[in-house]
Amino acid sequence: MNQLMKLSAVLLTGVLAAATVPAGESSFRDAFVASAPVPERRAMRGDWNIAEGVARCTQDDLLYKKYKNHGPILFYDFPTTDATFRCVVKPTGCQSLVFTLNGTGGHVFRLIARAKGTTLLAFPPDSEKPVETGSRPEWKLREGEWTEIVVTLKGSKAIVSLAGREPITVEHDTYGTPKVNFSVGFAFGTLEVKGIEVAK
Repeated sequence: MNQLMKLSAVLLTGVLAAATVPAGESSFRDAFVASAPVPERRAMRGDWNIAEGVARCTQDDLLYKKYKNHGPILFYDFPTTDATFRCVVKPTGCQSLVFTLNGTGGHVFRLIARAKGTTLLAFPPDSEKPVETGSRPEWKLREGEWTEIVVTLKGSKAIVSLAGREPITVEHDTYGTPKVNFSVGFAFGTLEVKGIEVAK
């Protein structure tokens, strides 16, 4: 009788799990566990400490100069077109936090958060300069606080939220470009990162 009840519970759990995952959904998650390598991840331009669910790095000024004024970065080689990206960051002494989506030809979408606010950019392939698609002065980079970033790409639209604020929608034809990777980077100070997830 006990075995029958256990079997029923297992079957019910499987049915409920299947019901909560949309058909065709593919997802990625970085648990940031030192003992579990993540093939998609490239931790670059700094000495990243990855353990217990958090990735942490302090900028090395010599490396910053070596990489032409580019700070530490986490790259993820995870192809997407339409998808939702989520990460949680805690900056200490950072001048900027940058979340970027890249296609085969270069940048596609970028979010730059600073103490003076947040800017959203698109990168048209026929232009040498990015195009600003949105700006939120009130979305300031919060010093020493965990802050969630959520970005959803649907065709030419990007739906963006920072620190649980009401999402904004911006649009540019370039946003519909297939993406080959995404990244989280920063300049100066120390950044801690956790909760990186992708759903598509």
